[in-house]
Amino acid sequence: MADSRSLLSIADKLHVTLVRIDPHGETTLLSSQHIEWRHVLGDTNGHFAKSVELFGVGEESKVIVGVLDIRLDLIPAGQDSSWIPLAGDVLEAQLDLERSRRAEIERRFLLYAKHYWREFLQMRDEHKDRLVKIFAQDEKGVHRCVCSFVCPLKAGRLLDSPQHAARFVTALGLQRSQPVGGGVRAEIWSSLFAFLAVNQGECESHAVLLCSLLLGFGLDAYVCVGTKGRGTSHTWVVTLGAAPETVTFWEPTSGQRYIHQRVNPEDPPSVTQPMNKYPYKTIGSLFNHRSFYANCQPLDIVEVCSFDLSDESRWKAMSEEAIKSISGPSPDWIQCVPLCSNPVDWILSSNEIERELRGLITEHRQHLGLVTVWDDELSYMLTPALASYEMERVTGAQFGNDEFQQAIRRAVPDGQSFKGFPIQFLHRSAKKAFVTAIRNDICDGIVSCRGDQVQMAVRVRVFTYPENACVTWIMFACKYKAIV
Repeated sequence: MADSRSLLSIADKLHVTLVRIDPHGETTLLSSQHIEWRHVLGDTNGHFAKSVELFGVGEESKVIVGVLDIRLDLIPAGQDSSWIPLAGDVLEAQLDLERSRRAEIERRFLLYAKHYWREFLQMRDEHKDRLVKIFAQDEKGVHRCVCSFVCPLKAGRLLDSPQHAARFVTALGLQRSQPVGGGVRAEIWSSLFAFLAVNQGECESHAVLLCSLLLGFGLDAYVCVGTKGRGTSHTWVVTLGAAPETVTFWEPTSGQRYIHQRVNPEDPPSVTQPMNKYPYKTIGSLFNHRSFYANCQPLDIVEVCSFDLSDESRWKAMSEEAIKSISGPSPDWIQCVPLCSNPVDWILSSNEIERELRGLITEHRQHLGLVTVWDDELSYMLTPALASYEMERVTGAQFGNDEFQQAIRRAVPDGQSFKGFPIQFLHRSAKKAFVTAIRNDICDGIVSCRGDQVQMAVRVRVFTYPENACVTWIMFACKYKAIV
């Protein structure tokens, strides 16, 4: 066992999150707190007990939401006769030294960031309007360098490819924080641990997680800060290939990938320009855990931007040493949290949701005065379609559609018609899914189908991803003979 002085050098704190789960399965982050554990090193038996005040998140970061009584036990310190506890003054001196060092590092980085920003503004007057985001507020209300949010994250055997990583990130819910009383949206960048604890968060948190996973897969990935659509702020991810022109955009909220083909604004009108389909409009800056670049090109329109980061006339780089000082070893927030496997049994969950949906559909049709007859064979034949839909979201390519069409044609007799309606959810509530689905006119027409020899079918497939993330695909279908 390591002695107390060796353990004293481990500065990583315990990260505790308080999460509320309502009866409908909705999760809310109530508190995110770092706890200093090294006080246990000063006890002869390796014990430490304390009441910790838990503060809220976002606009409630100064409000106490609860008190947590904790007890820490260092094992096997209590049973090891060679264990020598630390003197109280030694521990406090070490903690004071770390706090003062950290404060000095943050002060120096702030001075450097101000100098960097002044230099950037002096290059062009319009630079003041660009989205060059150097600092962001985390869930605890602390303003941090954006580079400190990113950390290369390896998923082990839980995710097989960067495409699966993108799909996993989209399976986490998108939640916009709303300010009290309305007004401008409060922007909160959650730490990786807090984000994964609730499985939902801002677009910025999705982009940071996706960038961290792509870095773990060995890609040259960066978080982009800019605008889309009508000028609304947005974050997404870019990966750069070996060649400067090999640029791929990754949308963290949908998993879609776009190839960036630069438009040269100096070309004459007779030159055919590429048509980019991505929704991004402007880009102000991009960053990862080791780099930060501000866009200093004449135009910040994404289509005309070059992503050759080595070109100092186009991208103003921040000092890597300065970034390393603020996001290097030991800060509380830079701990990379390993992903956990999903405990959900997708087979049992799929069967349970399907059983509940059958009951809801039968009850719905009874209210309409309709009899419900189920076709188990047709329900089973819907399975390949659901697998194909999910695979398409992962890879971007379709497969198996011809076989599915052939099976349906064989299952539906001549003179009868077939209708199907697929839909996906990021939860496993049959009732919520049914209420949402029948709001669609096509789905409502299937569930309320009238005709001769009407037979209903429904199929559910739950796809599990790490950290309790699930994608639930449902296909509502029927076959019937129309009455003229």
